[in-house]
Amino acid sequence: MTEESRGVERVSFSRGYDVCMMAIDGTWRRDCQLKAISDTDAVLTVEGSIQGLNLKEFFLLLSSTGLAYRRCELVRVNGTEMDIQFVRGKLAKKRLGASPNANEVAN
Repeated sequence: MTEESRGVERVSFSRGYDVCMMAIDGTWRRDCQLKAISDTDAVLTVEGSIQGLNLKEFFLLLSSTGLAYRRCELVRVNGTEMDIQFVRGKLAKKRLGASPNANEVAN
């Protein structure tokens, strides 16, 4: 998937940005580097093994205190690099799936 086909801009970090992945239930946690991020997805480099972890849905902790985070799901793994996408809430899914005329009536 090229950047042009996604239609969103990614911000890339040449040195990476220290972040952490954590299970939804808090049972595991992995340090990783954020390499690129957009409104909808990100690219991570993971430190340590991810084998056996449930990566269907997890949190990406963007701050050391855990106050800034995004709910994510795995898209692709290539060695230590992972492509992830951010899980949207129910309201955002409804808005994205609704026709433009339906939004005009609701507003």
